Amino acid sequence: MTEPGSSRLVKKLVGIYDAKGSLPGELAYWIGARFGVRHCALCEITHGLVRPKEEWRRQLENLEVDFTAVHLDERDPAVEAASRGKEPCVVAVMDDGSAEVVIDREQLESCEGDPGRFAELLKDLVGVRQTFS
Repeated sequence: MTEPGSSRLVKKLVGIYDAKGSLPGELAYWIGARFGVRHCALCEITHGLVRPKEEWRRQLENLEVDFTAVHLDERDPAVEAASRGKEPCVVAVMDDGSAEVVIDREQLESCEGDPGRFAELLKDLVGVRQTFS
């Protein structure tokens, strides 16, 4: 997939949750979210109360580029450098090894937790074609 206005190819997309993936990190986020003191727009898109949303799983199957969602403490160095302080967001990793944010926090918020809207946003912003079921 070619990035708009560039000859570089998008190798993969990485969604960055605004939460740590360790058990204490997951618990802190879950409890904080229930009490309204923690919020991650990407978490709301991909997950229900305790597990991934079925609609998200269907949308993920239809993407024509690899998409992985990771926690703050699971990022590789290039993705961390591109996303630090911008979480939650989606980073495109290019075929030349570079990485850049292609979907920011506000754009994720605009999806209002809807996996279908997020899939449309991916399609519109980075040229990912999808088949909706």
